Amino acid sequence: MGEDMFWAIRGGGGGSFGVVLAWKTNSVPVPANVTVFRVHRMLDQNGTNSPVAMTIQARSMFLGGTDKLLQLMEEKFPQLGLVKEDCLEMSWAQSDLYFEQFPIGAPLETLLGRNHKSALSKSFFKAKSDFVKQPIPEMVVAQVLRGRSKSTAMAFVAYGGQMNEIPETETPHPHRAGNIFIILYMVD
Repeated sequence: MGEDMFWAIRGGGGGSFGVVLAWKTNSVPVPANVTVFRVHRMLDQNGTNSPVAMTIQARSMFLGGTDKLLQLMEEKFPQLGLVKEDCLEMSWAQSDLYFEQFPIGAPLETLLGRNHKSALSKSFFKAKSDFVKQPIPEMVVAQVLRGRSKSTAMAFVAYGGQMNEIPETETPHPHRAGNIFIILYMVD
């Protein structure tokens, strides 16, 4: 197999261009119940000084129980302030409905509808992103946040950590070297 075919296979799937000749997955066991949470925090709720009101939204699914999740979050990300009341245990299939913001207890058959609408469904939006290589001064972040309108959203996605452990030659995702995070800008 030539190098071009190798990279085509590596980049295939997930909506990216590529030619996939074979596909191999390594699945993990999914427990009967998973733990999910969706929390909103004001930055000053957990001791962070911010010149403007800033909200953080965190959504996650953990393949295990609430107690183990809380233990890990306290160890790895205590700043979020996750508590037992923020967490729900449900089946993996129900978590799909949960993250689409259907009411708790919505029937699983909802997933069969090809035209179902959730609270997240919107007609149109525009999005752009930028990779960031140097920290942005707090004063600049404050100015940006003060100037944005209500119909906009910004998401900051951290890079680094485990991502830096994977050599660039292992995947076709080239946007690692020197990038500390990516900013996503969205407007309705």
